[in-house]
Amino acid sequence: MTIKGKAFIAGIFEHPTRKADDKTLAQLHAEVAKGALDDAGLGIRDVDAYFCAGDAPGRGVLSMVDYLGLKVRHVDGTDSGGTSYLIHMGHAAEAIAAGKCKVALITLAGRPRSEGQATGTAPRAATSDTPEGSFEYPYGPATANMYALCAQRHIYEYGTTSEQLAWVKVAASHHAQHNPHAMLRDVVTVEDVVNSPMIADPLHRLDCCVISDGGGAIVMTTPEIAKSLKRPRVKLIGQGEAIKHPMGGKVDLTYSAAVWSGPVAFAEAGVKPADMKYASIYDSFTITVVMQLEDLGFCEKGKGGRFVADGNLISGVGKLPFNTDGGGLCSNHPANRGGLTKVLEAVRQLRGEAHPKVQVKNCDLALAHGTGGTLSSRHGGSTVIMERE
Repeated sequence: MTIKGKAFIAGIFEHPTRKADDKTLAQLHAEVAKGALDDAGLGIRDVDAYFCAGDAPGRGVLSMVDYLGLKVRHVDGTDSGGTSYLIHMGHAAEAIAAGKCKVALITLAGRPRSEGQATGTAPRAATSDTPEGSFEYPYGPATANMYALCAQRHIYEYGTTSEQLAWVKVAASHHAQHNPHAMLRDVVTVEDVVNSPMIADPLHRLDCCVISDGGGAIVMTTPEIAKSLKRPRVKLIGQGEAIKHPMGGKVDLTYSAAVWSGPVAFAEAGVKPADMKYASIYDSFTITVVMQLEDLGFCEKGKGGRFVADGNLISGVGKLPFNTDGGGLCSNHPANRGGLTKVLEAVRQLRGEAHPKVQVKNCDLALAHGTGGTLSSRHGGSTVIMERE
């Protein structure tokens, strides 16, 4: 069974806050849920399926279904880090197609900025129930240095340069200047990026995403309900998901799980990378974007650095407009899980609701891709392809 055209994105919402020290985590989830339902023209009583991940408080779906006052017949608490919510979209579409539900709500929220989290340089905690902990923790793995491993290997294998990586940030900053909610709205240059402080060689401070509070939500529904709503219709036409891990040491640091999730999504949708008018790409670090663009087939492996250079990702300038809200590098990376916000901007583009300065002309096909976990060890990847009807 295919999910192509079986489910529509009826409502979206991104919380405008980037610092929520006056709200609880549950409040943030509730506020984004209401925002997405209002956007769709639906109410809380219409929801019969709920999806959340490890960012949800308490016991996940149990706590949040209670807190939101939902009456559901389908739930999913799949957690694969920042890509969870794109996986949820595929699972929601499957459930809708199978008749298990009619209106699915997906929420994300977090408060890492209010809780004082710094740049990802502290060792990631190892616990007794983490099978890899005793093998990896002695080496001091932290978010930044684990991504830096991939960047160094990519530089060694393919001659990628820090200046090429910097172009990813430059493009994001050109878009963020038009987003009133973006944390970093100043346009930066390649020189600004490479001259910013080194965090984990070769990644500089401006190669790293922002740390923000906030969240977002997505409402998905049946084609019949979507047609009854007074909103532009955006349908899911393809989705793929995959997990990459060290595979007992047989691992290549230069590719991501997108090499598996992307082809599945494209095949189901019946389209090619060259058909995409817009792409939302997970941007925890600049290297993340370069590797995913290669793995999704937008350019050959090893040529990602050259592909992103010279403004090729800037809307109205380059061949592939990306992250036109400023993305995680400049705008928002709530709960350190940026996958859901990638979908939100893709939907805005398809609806024609992006900022006029970055809106892609005749945008009828868009891709969103998420990566959750650690790029150099174990992570999830999910690709979703959407079409304006």
